[in-house]
Amino acid sequence: MAGMPPRKPGTLLPLEVEILTTALAMHRTGQGSFHGFGLAQAMREQQGSRSLTAHGTLYKALGRLEELGLLSSAWQENPESEGRPRRRLYELTGRGVHAAERAGADRAAGRVPRIAPGPA
Repeated sequence: MAGMPPRKPGTLLPLEVEILTTALAMHRTGQGSFHGFGLAQAMREQQGSRSLTAHGTLYKALGRLEELGLLSSAWQENPESEGRPRRRLYELTGRGVHAAERAGADRAAGRVPRIAPGPA
């Protein structure tokens, strides 16, 4: 985008932090995988989702987090049996769990949330 400074490598945007911390809360309650719409609902319920302004923004952020190796995804099997379109299911990776925990601690300490460099 014109006029926006480039993001520093390893820096997480507020929406990405909300995604990770919400996904971590879901993970800890036994919900291993989630789809974008369900995540958006959970973000609104848990955090008031100040950063989520459009679902397109959410899916772009999910894609970035997957590229960073913090999430993995796969298309859901047999959605037709449930009478709805196919959806992509996301899951925190081990690196994603660590990044979510660190981002929460960084935010609580007033630091800019970052991820440690490493393989995706």
